[in-house]
Amino acid sequence: MSKFEAIRPYYDSEVNDALAAYADHPMLKAIMHFTFPDVPDEAWRSQLLRTHSIRDFQVNFIYQAVLRVLERSSSGLTTSGFEKLEKNSAYLFISNHRDIILDTSLLNAVLYEHGCKMTTSAIGDNLVKKPFLKALAKLTRSFIVHRGLSSRAMLESSKLNSEYIRDSIFYENRSVWIAQREGRTKDGNDMTQKGVLKMLSMACEGQDLAVYFKHLKIVPVSISYENDPTDLLKMPELLAKARSETYVKDKNEDFRTLLSGIMGQKKRIHIALGDVLHDEIDVIFQEETTLNRQLQRIGEEIDRVILSNFKLWPTNYIAVDLLHNSNEYASLYTEAEKLAFESRFLSGVDKDNPVAVQSFLAMYANPVINKHKVLIS
Repeated sequence: MSKFEAIRPYYDSEVNDALAAYADHPMLKAIMHFTFPDVPDEAWRSQLLRTHSIRDFQVNFIYQAVLRVLERSSSGLTTSGFEKLEKNSAYLFISNHRDIILDTSLLNAVLYEHGCKMTTSAIGDNLVKKPFLKALAKLTRSFIVHRGLSSRAMLESSKLNSEYIRDSIFYENRSVWIAQREGRTKDGNDMTQKGVLKMLSMACEGQDLAVYFKHLKIVPVSISYENDPTDLLKMPELLAKARSETYVKDKNEDFRTLLSGIMGQKKRIHIALGDVLHDEIDVIFQEETTLNRQLQRIGEEIDRVILSNFKLWPTNYIAVDLLHNSNEYASLYTEAEKLAFESRFLSGVDKDNPVAVQSFLAMYANPVINKHKVLIS
């Protein structure tokens, strides 16, 4: 058995059996009815049962579902930077993280459209508790990141994830997607956790770490949604944090958030790829002699690229002006856009609760504030 047995996606040889096992599952049927509303069940089911690889499942079913999501719940997706990728090269995409499913699904859709290999992607085990969701994750080439472990078990799990990422890129020539932090950004502050980079370094195993990081071909990814369809769902956690309370999720909260992210209105979406980090890594390792500082500096560089490439929308500028009671960015949005945004957040946020109002506005305003800091530094 592979040492990655507990975390790996399906092998292609396992795909057909998994699809056959879930062909009549209500959730799979719901996905198919959404994706192919005018296609008889017998037609998509027949094709599903003839599917024998992850790529075929992704191209013939998941990619079509993504197109349908974009059609139904967005005003379109734009991209930048994908033309710089080499089609047959593997990369480590380190991304800001806003939506549980769509961040990776959209990235893979664009990679497919550009003739590049789709990624194997990290997903938290909290999201795949139900057998069908775990099977769906494995069918879309996700690998599982275990959370909530003891310190010793977490160390072992992190090393296993690190080795899986290394082997995927170096030996399978398969790109990898990971988030810059554990979990989604709730407050609009897209910052790389040093622990993510520490995890990546664990598979270096005596090699020159600067060379190792360069061979990973790290590409910072910026994804931005004009409307965050899960913004109101993030409020309880933000308010608990503001009160210095420990937030405990409801039993089905992750699943509700997953569905809201897919079906909620996002308006415009943009994905931007930065350049592969190469010379920057050389400079960092020349200037810093401790691992702690090296990883901190790499994280700062990833943040700089993500924030520099982050597409700002009228909603972001409106939030800054509302937060600061100013008209500094009034030229970048219309009065109609401002009224629509105010109506959106006041429909779900208690306007008499200043902490709630500030928390919601900061979620949209922080990308503007953080990008401005990067551009003037």
